[in-house]
Amino acid sequence: MSSAGDDTPAIESNQAQIAQLFHAIEDALISGDRAQAKALCAPLRSPDLADIIQLLSPVERVALIEALGPDFDFEVLSQLDESVRDQIVDVLPNQQIAEGMRELDTDDALYVIEDMDEVDKEEILSHLPNSESAALKRSFEYPEESAGRLMQSDFIAVPPFWTVGQTIDYMRETEDLPDTFSQIYVVDPGYRLLGVVQLDKLLRAKRPTTITDIQDPEPGAVLATQDQEEVARQFERYDLMSAPVVDKNQRLMGVVTVDDVVEVIQSEADEDIKLLAGVGDESLADSVLAATRSRFVWLLINLATAILASSVIKLFDATIEQMVALAVLMPIVASMGGNAGTQTMTIAVRALATQELGQVNAGRVIVKELSVGLLNGLAFALILAGVVVLWLGASALSVVIGAAMVFNMVAAALAGILIPLTLDRFGYDPAVASGVFVTTVTDVVGFFAFLGLASLWFS
Repeated sequence: MSSAGDDTPAIESNQAQIAQLFHAIEDALISGDRAQAKALCAPLRSPDLADIIQLLSPVERVALIEALGPDFDFEVLSQLDESVRDQIVDVLPNQQIAEGMRELDTDDALYVIEDMDEVDKEEILSHLPNSESAALKRSFEYPEESAGRLMQSDFIAVPPFWTVGQTIDYMRETEDLPDTFSQIYVVDPGYRLLGVVQLDKLLRAKRPTTITDIQDPEPGAVLATQDQEEVARQFERYDLMSAPVVDKNQRLMGVVTVDDVVEVIQSEADEDIKLLAGVGDESLADSVLAATRSRFVWLLINLATAILASSVIKLFDATIEQMVALAVLMPIVASMGGNAGTQTMTIAVRALATQELGQVNAGRVIVKELSVGLLNGLAFALILAGVVVLWLGASALSVVIGAAMVFNMVAAALAGILIPLTLDRFGYDPAVASGVFVTTVTDVVGFFAFLGLASLWFS
């Protein structure tokens, strides 16, 4: 039996192999040996090939796709960042895209063409079988990031009066079934969902047993319009492997599987982290201009808030002129408040995203964060006061900066929890704007508290 730590060398080995293959493929493309590049890609699985494609330059990516030709595995496209996917799709003929999409699940096929021009999209759909084209068009009718966009349209559905034997024979004899599945859905003639049968339970039952006798009448269905984050939370809460997707009339439309939900969880966490930093949906594959545009707006907003904080300092320029030590010490108060506010904000934003924080416990959490801010403020006030006395020999100034530290740490804690709650209350994503507002509050309050107290103390 191997321990958990035994997996690390295998992972590191795989990463080393990918790096080695990348350099070999890149060298082959640079030298114009496309046959060699194609041969090197042959043994790769789709996630590994996707990693290599993302590491290549835009020109090299196109050369590799052209070298692979009809052998290109379209499953790779579902593993790529949007910008890289769009670049590759642009160089592939629509006929080849349509042929490749026939091998993909509905959700992966949808991801490939969702951002294409309507003309190209319609042309590709026209080359697909009617059933697949209709399934994709139906998925496009649902909101982005909903269960309807996430679901696969391939599933197994049987009537409740069938026996276990009939169901097993049906699965053996029917070719057009999902490649993998763990549940069989029970529907009425109108395809309304009645229940679900786990595959292990079906295989353990006697052949004459009717499906009604072994079905679970509570299949844990999700609405097609339901947000994908809510679907992911349902999977996590109830340890689901898959879940049926129904419309408002409870008709079975598709199925969401756990592998899709894992991607959602990763995508949503990635999105929240980027939004907190003000970089939107930027990725490493973006161009210099795209990355610059993505970051510019939030940097501009930060500039405006920095000017606001500087205007507070301008109000006390006479006081600063009388005591230069104030200019030396005031960034400390603002910086500590900013870090404390960011800590609280990060916890609050994540708790709101996972629905651990809501109206029921908001008051208790606010009191808790206020208490944490007060205790940390008192602790750091004592530390900083001692530093000021030892460093500058100014006992009076140590009292002022200690009081300002307590005041700003409390304000930072309140801002870190109240700003995300307020944004969420009014329907805004707290991950988008919380950082800017919290930083502004801690800077303004920190400078105003320190310089205001100093002005009153030494006047």
